Amino acid sequence: MTKFKKKLIILLLLLPCLSGCWDNKDINHRIMPLVLGVSREGQELKVILQIPKPAKDVTETSLVIGRGETVNQAVENISQNMESEIDLLHVKVILVEKQLAEEGLKDLIGGFIRSRDISPKSIIAITETKIEDIFEKVKDDNTTEGSLLLDHFEKNSGWNPQIALTRIWEVYRSIHSYTRDVAIPLIKVGKSTFIEQIGSAVIKNGKMVGKISPEQTLIFNVIKGESARGKIEVFNEGSVLILQSHTKQKSQFSNGVPSLRYTINLDVMILETKNNPTTKDIEKGVEILVTNGFDTMFKKLKNERADIIGFGQYFRYHIPREELKQWRSKYFTDLQVSFNVKVNISNKGYLKFPSN
Repeated sequence: MTKFKKKLIILLLLLPCLSGCWDNKDINHRIMPLVLGVSREGQELKVILQIPKPAKDVTETSLVIGRGETVNQAVENISQNMESEIDLLHVKVILVEKQLAEEGLKDLIGGFIRSRDISPKSIIAITETKIEDIFEKVKDDNTTEGSLLLDHFEKNSGWNPQIALTRIWEVYRSIHSYTRDVAIPLIKVGKSTFIEQIGSAVIKNGKMVGKISPEQTLIFNVIKGESARGKIEVFNEGSVLILQSHTKQKSQFSNGVPSLRYTINLDVMILETKNNPTTKDIEKGVEILVTNGFDTMFKKLKNERADIIGFGQYFRYHIPREELKQWRSKYFTDLQVSFNVKVNISNKGYLKFPSN
């Protein structure tokens, strides 16, 4: 056998090992939904996909609906009647109906993570309004910017610190964590606006067990460091805008009781004043408002045994691992938090204040 024939045989044997793109589909033959809605309908899940359709000067949208025992089955039922393949990796927002969130999101979120069809960075929200009603309103939206739902949660668009910003991977992490729960934005169809923000759903072990108000969500975001541009109304003095926040914490575990000293430093800008207050008056007003708001929220969370702030993270080295699973039921309810707020007015605008 000649040397050339040997080389040819080796090349032919290697051909099956070569990778290729024979199974890739052209982008023109893929449908890329922006928003996915999920609700419970009897024993099945109802899935609605919002699909953008570029048109002249606008972005139109169409809605397709499918049903199945799982989201993947519902999408497959939709796909078999479509002329192109559905690509869920481009989904930016997942909207879940409140009833399904109260039943539990564990299977839903676990399916998203395992299948890898949906990006773990996708934003998740819960609606008190029926999924169909929200999407019908979306259908009438023709803008050059894209989806109203997506814009509502985008930081460079409609988002503000009264809105929790939660992604799929954070919900998955909380489901499998002993010491950290999660808050998911809670919305409904507005009367004068497209969406009305009504607070945040408190998710414990994958189930919705309560909710907090938009004002409490702002404090929650302050603690998370997501408070920039958050507006606080200081009722007797005026209003301020949070520019940035810094936190310090020190944990202790004594005689089986956890305690935490938590300090938040806020840099704020004065927006407006009432009754000619001093800077000290405004600083004191902000401190009282934030502290009282935290105390109310913390009491509510302890009653629901849901640690959305993640205080349990500071005690993972104090409590034996086999006992961490009791954090919510045993330790969190006994947790003592010394919450301190320090306010620094770094921008007074063009206002003149009386002496302090």
